[in-house]
Amino acid sequence: MDRQILILILGTALVTYLPRMLPLVLLSRAQLPEVFLRWLRYIPAAVLAALLAPGLLLPGGKLALGGNPYLLAAIPTGIIAVKTRSMALTILTGMAAMVLIQHWM
Repeated sequence: MDRQILILILGTALVTYLPRMLPLVLLSRAQLPEVFLRWLRYIPAAVLAALLAPGLLLPGGKLALGGNPYLLAAIPTGIIAVKTRSMALTILTGMAAMVLIQHWM
């Protein structure tokens, strides 16, 4: 293997690993304030919303609130997710809702 390629691979591995490892090592011994811990609990929901919003609200790149099958299927799926907290039931609800909506539209 060429030396430059090896250095490149090791360098990218280090750049990828360090930002993940350092906070774990540094913060594992620290006692974090309760307000910070409460704030951290909202990150997964915020990331999920950021990932889902464009697909639900902007199919085809344009804002579509009416007649949007993705948004219509997300409504019962979200309700089931909040009420049951079951991943399997949520996925099944989303799939069934999408099939029914596409059948009717």
